[in-house]
Amino acid sequence: MLPDNEGAADLAALVAANLNRQTHWELARRVPLTFPTHHPQGLTFAGEHIFLSSVQVLEQPRPMPDQRTPGRGSGHIFVLDRHGKLLRDILLGEGDMYHPGGIDFDGQKIWVSAAEYRGNSNSIVLTIDPMSFEVSEKFRVPDHIGWVVSDPVNGVVHGGSWGSRRFYTWSKDGRELDRWENPSSFIDYQDGQFAGAGQVICNGISIFPLPDGAGEYELGGVAVVDFLKHQITYETPIQLFSSAGHVVTRNPFALSAEPDGLFLHVAPDDGSEVNGTEVLSFKAVVD
Repeated sequence: MLPDNEGAADLAALVAANLNRQTHWELARRVPLTFPTHHPQGLTFAGEHIFLSSVQVLEQPRPMPDQRTPGRGSGHIFVLDRHGKLLRDILLGEGDMYHPGGIDFDGQKIWVSAAEYRGNSNSIVLTIDPMSFEVSEKFRVPDHIGWVVSDPVNGVVHGGSWGSRRFYTWSKDGRELDRWENPSSFIDYQDGQFAGAGQVICNGISIFPLPDGAGEYELGGVAVVDFLKHQITYETPIQLFSSAGHVVTRNPFALSAEPDGLFLHVAPDDGSEVNGTEVLSFKAVVD
């Protein structure tokens, strides 16, 4: 099943109680997407709609001595019905800031960043009305912001830099209120979801080379980040892979607490890969 909404239930406690190395995953729903999805980045649900952010890279960034070129591309927010039918393609970004990041719904608006496709750069933080699909610029940040989450309880916005090496908190009009270094190097967080009381659930990935150049291994995981205490209060690896061989916490994710359990919703594969992009929903089963 897909969640009815993204309410800020105490998901952090449910994650700590239900997600660990012994968690088994039952595939509950598979929603194939039959349009060009490019490289998905973030996932959230609002009402009867699925929102999926994605970057379409038209020119890959190239390495430079101290940075890399910005490349060229387009940012997309795909609005889908619950069966995966594309209802609307919202274009995001401005100039070099074409890379949308992780997204979240705070009960009123979808929050998303559009950044340069390189670290230590620039970003725009935007909202999207889930009914009218109107896009509004909220503020700009002189850094690559990979995901943003609105905290309606405290009236602030939280976010993470490239790989979430830095965490930020801003006022709703963009005044920087807090900045701190991520104390964990377990995984690079790619998407986030508000979990109440200043807490954000993040997912992510680290990529490691296999011995003798035999390819790469993707380590996935989920973490609970406490922005009030400046702590990572819980982390666990996720040992679950997609049709294309990606760990499922590669970029888009959302969690939902349903009457019959905790569900993980993901879309790890690119549109050009073996089965294209699919929105997959897994039920967490704890022995």
